[in-house]
Amino acid sequence: MRQILFSGVIGLFLTLIGTPLLIKLLARKGYGQYIRDDGPRDHHSKRGTPTMGGIAFILATLIAYGLTKVITGEPPSFSGVLVLFLMAGMGLVGFLDDYIKIVKQRSLGLRAKAKMLGQLIVGIAFAVLSLNFADARGQTPASTKLSFIQDFGWSIGPVLFVIWALFMILAMSNGVNLTDGLDGLATGASVMVFGAYTFIGVWQHQDSCALTGSPSCFEVRDPLDLAVVASALMGACFGFLWWNTSPAKIFMGDTGSLALGGALAGLAIVSRTELLLALLGGLFVLITMSVVIQVGSFRLTGKRVFRMAPLQHHFELKGWSEVLVVVRFWIIQGMCVIVGIGLFYAGWAAGK
Repeated sequence: MRQILFSGVIGLFLTLIGTPLLIKLLARKGYGQYIRDDGPRDHHSKRGTPTMGGIAFILATLIAYGLTKVITGEPPSFSGVLVLFLMAGMGLVGFLDDYIKIVKQRSLGLRAKAKMLGQLIVGIAFAVLSLNFADARGQTPASTKLSFIQDFGWSIGPVLFVIWALFMILAMSNGVNLTDGLDGLATGASVMVFGAYTFIGVWQHQDSCALTGSPSCFEVRDPLDLAVVASALMGACFGFLWWNTSPAKIFMGDTGSLALGGALAGLAIVSRTELLLALLGGLFVLITMSVVIQVGSFRLTGKRVFRMAPLQHHFELKGWSEVLVVVRFWIIQGMCVIVGIGLFYAGWAAGK
């Protein structure tokens, strides 16, 4: 359990001290955020705030995980490395998008096809690798069965699994990206979900089928190491939140949002809690659905359901302050995590 403590503390420390250095570097190079003219007027004052801050917590997470392994002498697991690969790979796609937007002065960033291709390459590589490299018990990082608390039903086969994994990765990446519209909103919500996955990893390790023979044991390959990864992400995001909260000194950009979405999807897939992620990350789902509803309603009826989508901007236009929206949305996300953890416990207890 020392690994979990070390990774979280190191991740927190690195972003607390490293983010201001990144802010100075980005500000000196003039890598500031582009603000849409059709967005809330209060956001215009944010134009020029350094972006691509996801670099800070991506590097902090990777270093925290590596240092934890060196300090404790424990070897890295394939499951943990896979999640970090997915996070870093998606972050690289987001970085290229941010770089083209800001440095090359092309407002749309990467071409849509190029951006999708990058995400597909990273996602397919993750999905294919996760079905290989079985341990001594024959357990691979991922399973071709769908999962909620644990795997259930019949195998959907490797091809459908890859498609399903891609859907989860793209959905969560876009969900975090859409949520990242107010200072600290996506970062704070992510901290809660990574905290939940730290807890889930510890619980799965304590009742792992490799250690116990109980009927409710978890067939997860490397649950403890997934908790180490989740703890590093939680600590790194927590430290980044110090600088990202209102008034934000730096934004995560697509570099950060795509990386966090990838990490969340990766943790869900290899911890066999795929459908549970929809509840644990309920705020991301809610905000994504607001955009789907807005676009669908406008195309079908010519009318808008919300004053503006994503949902957080609707409440801003209704007169809520940015901080009020963020805190209330954090409360919603906190309730989603509590209910999700409650269902996880209930599912485990029911199998006892």
